[in-house]
Amino acid sequence: MWHVLLSFSGLVALIQLLFLPFFPESPPYLLLQKEDKAGCLKAMKQLWGEGNYQTEFDDLMKEKAITKGTKIMNVLEVLRERSVYPQLCTMLLLLLSLQLCGLKIFWTANLQENIIPYVSLGVSICELISIIFCSSIIDRFGRRTLLCGGYLLMALILVLLETSLLLSNQFLWLRYCSVILIFLFIIAYGMGP
Repeated sequence: MWHVLLSFSGLVALIQLLFLPFFPESPPYLLLQKEDKAGCLKAMKQLWGEGNYQTEFDDLMKEKAITKGTKIMNVLEVLRERSVYPQLCTMLLLLLSLQLCGLKIFWTANLQENIIPYVSLGVSICELISIIFCSSIIDRFGRRTLLCGGYLLMALILVLLETSLLLSNQFLWLRYCSVILIFLFIIAYGMGP
């Protein structure tokens, strides 16, 4: 029944989709994008209850003044912008490298087929752990440190993973090391990139 457990996130997304129309727009969106001051204040009161939100409103107005000359780009404009190519390439490489964490790698590691669903469940648990851990340390270390450390750790883990997969036929215990390395890769990805 592991597939039912993994599909639970789809049920949560469906519930969110059904209730989304009943919630107000985000106050920053209303003020910064739609330039609707009254709607922004109304949304603040609707979301946070009755009270004086002038300080938050003033902060949003300052942000609006700072970003006034900034042009908002759509996806095609971002893809045409040469200055973001290094970031796009990095993102694509990360997304492609995450494909190593699929079920195929568990078969490559010669794991027994009856334990692969449990290993997949472990992958999901690792994702949850990395989200919780990252959100608790990001303020202490900063995004830059977590990004650089995450990339370095991921590169090291991928080298070790490739080595363990190549040698898994000679040393049976390396099969389980491969699974542990996949878990560590997902945690490193979640903490950094």
